[in-house]
Amino acid sequence: MSTPPVAGPLDGITVLDLASVGPAARASRMLADYGARVVKVAPTRKKGAKQIRPVFHAYGAGRGWSRMRVDLKSESGVEALLRLAEKADVWIESYRPGVARRLGIDWETVSRRNPAIVYCSTSGYGQDGPAAQWAGHDINYLALAGYLACSEPRADGGPPIPGATVADSAGGGMHAVMSILAALVRRGATGRGSYLDVSAAEGVLSLMSLSLDQYLATGEESGPRQALLTGRYACYDLYECSDGRWISVGAIEPHFFANLCRLLDLEEYASRQLDDASQDELRRLFTERFRTRSQAEWVEALAPNDTCVAPVRSLAEVTRDPHFRARGAFVEAWHPESGRFEQTAPVLAGSRRDAPPHRVRPEDETDTEALLAEAGLAPDEIAKLHAEGSVE
Repeated sequence: MSTPPVAGPLDGITVLDLASVGPAARASRMLADYGARVVKVAPTRKKGAKQIRPVFHAYGAGRGWSRMRVDLKSESGVEALLRLAEKADVWIESYRPGVARRLGIDWETVSRRNPAIVYCSTSGYGQDGPAAQWAGHDINYLALAGYLACSEPRADGGPPIPGATVADSAGGGMHAVMSILAALVRRGATGRGSYLDVSAAEGVLSLMSLSLDQYLATGEESGPRQALLTGRYACYDLYECSDGRWISVGAIEPHFFANLCRLLDLEEYASRQLDDASQDELRRLFTERFRTRSQAEWVEALAPNDTCVAPVRSLAEVTRDPHFRARGAFVEAWHPESGRFEQTAPVLAGSRRDAPPHRVRPEDETDTEALLAEAGLAPDEIAKLHAEGSVE
């Protein structure tokens, strides 16, 4: 049996998710963390040989998800899935544009069976347009939408590879969740479902809106070191400490910058925060000052005193950080082969962090029979589907 989802604001909402990885899987992870019942629909083992299978601890290790396997190239398999859709609230798919229609599970088909369903297609570039059929991953969406061009270049002058999958998680996953929730609110008022065309690249455009809108309005580009938030000024940068560790400074507001200068014994420079002619000197002085103490010493001296300073943590340090620990940001799970481990808790505002330890399910364990019975299929119908290899 699956670890049941913790009751939350989406309790009573059923989501059918046909994705294995990427933005759609991130979206269903978040929806489950808000209490939705998420049914992960995967191909049967024989048909899904080419599908990416995430490692056991990815995407919350399946926390709160139910699972079934369906052969979508089988008419009876498609019909079984459509029967489930009749009682579902949300459908998420991440096929390349046009594939869902060829399989007979497109928006038009599904909505005929359930006019109230919210159908979300997640893709890299959207369902139409010149790039719609391009294959891609996170780095490609960040590249096309301008994100990489605004990041500090590498030693060879090229854009860096980001340390997080921003396009998958925020540009795609959160984009999908926000769209789905808005559609559910609309459905509550009208009773009608919606079709959502979620593009991860366009989600990144939204994340880049400050820089893009600046260019569209003024013609000024926000490349590296060309705008406040891309490192133009010393008040928004990273500095090395005496122990080789780094500290982040984001003292944008004048009073925060004045506090920082005072505590660095550079009070006379507080009025020169945005003076372009002073930035090289300010950076040199800040670099010299920060190299006189360790990261921990600077955090103790500056962070509690309204300076907009925080340490650059490694992943290992993040998992031990007392602030995140106090906030309940990590929870326990158990895997039948790997034993006990921790994972990131449901941390988005409004989700529940008090779930019991999650038991990770064996790879071949599904809820197919219970789900099909709930959809109204008789035992002999379910047995026939199994015998045909249409479901597992």
